[in-house]
Order: sequence, then C-alpha cells, then structure tokens
Amino acid sequence: MSLPRASSVSAWSHPIARLLLAFPLLLLPALAGSQEPPSPGAGHLERITASGQVRVCIWPDYYGITYRNPKTLELSGIDIDLARELAKDLGVGVTFVDSSFARLIEDVTTDRCDVAMFAIGNTPPRAAHLRFTRPHLRSDIYAITTLSNRRIKTWDDIDRPGVLVAVAKGTLHESVMKDKLQAATLLVLDTPHAREQEVESGRADVFMTDFPYSKRMLANTDWARLITPPTTYHLTPYGYAVAPGDEAWLERLNRFILDIRQDGRLLAAAKRFQLDPIVVLDD
Repeated sequence: MSLPRASSVSAWSHPIARLLLAFPLLLLPALAGSQEPPSPGAGHLERITASGQVRVCIWPDYYGITYRNPKTLELSGIDIDLARELAKDLGVGVTFVDSSFARLIEDVTTDRCDVAMFAIGNTPPRAAHLRFTRPHLRSDIYAITTLSNRRIKTWDDIDRPGVLVAVAKGTLHESVMKDKLQAATLLVLDTPHAREQEVESGRADVFMTDFPYSKRMLANTDWARLITPPTTYHLTPYGYAVAPGDEAWLERLNRFILDIRQDGRLLAAAKRFQLDPIVVLDD
C-alpha cells in the first residue's frame, strides 16, 4: 500500500496559518508606541532622560562664566564646568545652546534649552517671566572707564551732570541704573561690545558691569580702568533660570545647587576662575 503523496501547497498557505503568522506583526505598532519619545507636554526630566541630553543655554562672551575662546572655540568658565557636572549627575550628555541676556527670556520660555546657566542675575523683571534656582554667585556692580578719562576718578564722579553711563540692553545693569542714576545720562546699547566701544572711543564715560566681566576687561585690554564702589552698591544673586510650570525640574536643579555647595564642587569651580570672592555657599 502506497503512502499519501505530500501536498505541493505549503502548510502556511492555509488561511488560519497565515493569520497565526501575521499575529506578531499586529503587535508591532503597540510595541513601537511604548518606545516613542515623550510628548511635547512631558516634563523636562522625562525628556532629558529620553533624549540622553540636557540642553543648556549659555552666553559665550561671559568671561569666567561661559566663555568661548575666539581662537580655539573651546568653552570655559564656572558654569561650563557646572553644566557638565549637572549632566554627569543626571547621567546624560550636555548640549550648549548660544543665547544672550537680550534673548534670555525668549530662549528659555520657547524651549530652546532646558535651563539657562550663565550666572543670571535674579531681578524682578526677569523673575516675572522665569523661575530661578538658589544662587551660586552674588555680585555687586562695578564701572569701567578708560585710563585717559579725567572726568571719572572715583565712584562719586559717576552720577553727575554731563556724564554718560553706558549699559547693555537686557542686562541687570539696565534696570538697576535706570533706578539709581539721578544726574548722569543713561545710554542703553544693543550689545556689550557696543557698550565697550562707546567707552573706549570716549563717547561715553563709563559702562556698568559685574565682578566676572570686570576681570575680563582688566585681563584683555590695555585701556580699561576699574572703578569700585566704596560700599555695597547693589548686590544681585546669580542663579540658573528655567521656564515656569515644571516644579519637578526646578526642584532637581535646586538639589544640584545644594549638592555642589556641600561636596565642594562649587567652591572648587569658583576658585578655578578666580570667582571665589563672590561664591554663595549658603542662603
């Protein structure tokens, strides 16, 4: 007796077999969906973890803070070092995003970065739009004039009739000097470089700045002269800024500030850039 001949048609051509074969494929969209990145409405911590990167806004012209060397293009400064420490604590990489004080609020609130880390003064106009961490630095206001300026010899010579005081638009010095000056004329310029040019050329008498930037002027120019207030003029706490509405992210950044204060990383970074006179180690 002969055995039945094998069918020339594959067993997988049967309708039920085809359904079983296709069944795993039906699950793929659901499985893929579980691995999609967080939605735009997700919190910053969730998005940072998913992307593996924390985006940090910097102003790359801030000497000792977030400074890009024009020759090597390398970034250096206390907040460059601390941004890398933050990324290390979060277990992610860091992406630096160029910003400025004039663009600060727009860049942070339109989500160009997760946090702005370039020693941002916590002022009322900024606090109306942004949330600030605990401070890590605190600076007074200083003035820069030229070695050849005979009108400005001491701090008391600044707020006098006929004196032109330059500030950069968007910096804390703009709002402070608008309130402080009574006799001198305030000149608001679009960029810090324009502010410096006005003073160097003699068209303005002084420009107002802070401790870190005054160090840059003395270290990198042959014409700048520092004018220091005889007593405290206007102390401003400097911290990091985020967009409102994400308390978990702000809380995590505040924990980072406390950690680096306590474990010595903040003071060590400040000393590397000669900023220890203005470091804040407690509230």
